Order: sequence, then structure tokens, then C-alpha cells
Amino acid sequence: MASLKELKARIASVKSTQRITSAMKMVAAAKLRRAQEMAEASRPYAERMERMLGSLAAGAPVEGAPPMMVGTGKEDVHLFVVVTSDRGLCGGFNGAIARTVRHDIERMRGEGKTVKLMIVGRKGVGLLRREFAKITVGVFEELSKPAPSFDGAATVATKITTMFEDGEFDICTVYYNKFVSVLTQEPTPLQLIPFSAPDAPEDEDEDRAAGAAGPTTAAAVYDFEPEEEKILAALLPRNLRIQILRALQESFASEQGARMTAMDNATRNAGDMISQLSITYNRSRQAQITKELIEIISGAEAL
Repeated sequence: MASLKELKARIASVKSTQRITSAMKMVAAAKLRRAQEMAEASRPYAERMERMLGSLAAGAPVEGAPPMMVGTGKEDVHLFVVVTSDRGLCGGFNGAIARTVRHDIERMRGEGKTVKLMIVGRKGVGLLRREFAKITVGVFEELSKPAPSFDGAATVATKITTMFEDGEFDICTVYYNKFVSVLTQEPTPLQLIPFSAPDAPEDEDEDRAAGAAGPTTAAAVYDFEPEEEKILAALLPRNLRIQILRALQESFASEQGARMTAMDNATRNAGDMISQLSITYNRSRQAQITKELIEIISGAEAL
């Protein structure tokens, strides 16, 4: 059984840890608010960009279309861009995205595909590079310090574009944790190259259905200047940067939410441990006092 001095030192150590985790929780909460606002503010632009490109792609001929829209015509080599955090102490945030990527890599290999990895974030390097060192083609760290920026997203997009132009992959997919709530972060894959038009929102489908039932069902006809191919060639590289920035911002907000939750749990656990150690300390101290009293009384009776 531990001595009173050891128990007292243990209680002091746990209290010190509790103060640290409590401070980290408050810091994460402050960062979370700004990160959440940033992520939610960027969603409408990114979603509208996807929908506009989808509308342009639907009316553009396949012949002469930009390579980023039609791809290479093959599906043999896949590039996975994995967005993780640069710092730890955020619970299962990085582990969830790593498990999703491992599962998809094994699935692709089972189908006879070749997979290449591009890792964004120091923790992703530690989780994935050791296991998949031979297929890792790029590593980026500290891109979200102090917060995700367009320049950081452009750095990753430039690397992806260069690899695609050199014919190093056929399909590119980014994996990131989508921010749902403080308690929920959803690992999400998003295909970047070739461009995949998003599904129309449910409210838009209802509007189209209502319009189809009405007397006027003629769709609007647009004349583009310049042609759709030139517009797509200019917008697709920009969309690549925008979607990577979106992934970085969503991941950053998810990281702060996961860290706040993890530090809150750690603070609560430290409080419970302090209570248990205090009870053990008091019982040990009472037992020692009782033992000393018995020894004194026994000595007095012997005299």
C-alpha cells in the first residue's frame, strides 16, 4: 500500500494535470467558435461552386473538355489526400480518418487498383506513413497554423495539379473530418479529379418537380461567353483549391471540437481520480493515527 507521502504527491500531480486539461479545454472552446464560423461561412461558396460547375459540365461536350473534368479515361491509379491534425490530445479524431483510409486502401488493392497517399498534418504522418511509406508521395505539415488559409490550400492543390498533368494518377479523392457538432465529426471522402457533379439538394428537386407539373415547363437556355469549355478550364483549378480549403477548414473545426470534448472528459476523470485518492489518503491517515494511539495506550498499560 502506498505511503501517505506518495498519496499526497499523487494527488498534487493529478490536480496539476486537471488544471492543464481544463485550460486546454477553454482554449479549444475559444478556437472552436472561430473555426466553426469559418467552416460554416465557406460551405455556401464551395457548394455553389460545385453546383455551377455541374451545370456547366452538363451542357459542355465531352470532346475538348478540360482534363480535370473528364479525367484520363482510366481508374487504375488513385491518389488519396488525407487531412489530419498537426497536434494531438483530440481523442479519436485522427484515428477515425486513418481507419477510413486504411479500409479504402485495402478495398482498392483488392480490386487490383494502385493507391498513392498524400498526407496533410503531422499526426497523419505518424499514423499512416509507417504502414504506407512506400505509397506516400507527399507530406504537408503546419498548413493550419494558426488557422487554415487559402495559401496553404493552394500549395496542396499545386502539388495535385502537377502530379495529374504528369500522369501520376487517374482519380484524386480528399479525406477529411466534416464538422457536424462538437460531439460528432464525420469522416468524409470527396472526389476532386475528375470533377464529380454533386447531387441536387432535396429542396431543388422539389422545385423542379413542382415546375414540371405546371403549365410552363421550358428550361432556361443560356449562351455562355466564352464557351463552356473555356469557363470550365478556368474554374476547375480554382474549384480544386476551394474544395481543399473547405476540407482544411472542416477538419480544423472538427479538431477543436474533438479536443474540447477530450479535454472535458480528461478533466472529469481527473476530478474522479482526485476524489478516490483523497478517500484513500484519509483512510490511510486515519488507520495510521489509530495504530499510533494503540501503541501509546499499550505502552502506557505496560508501565
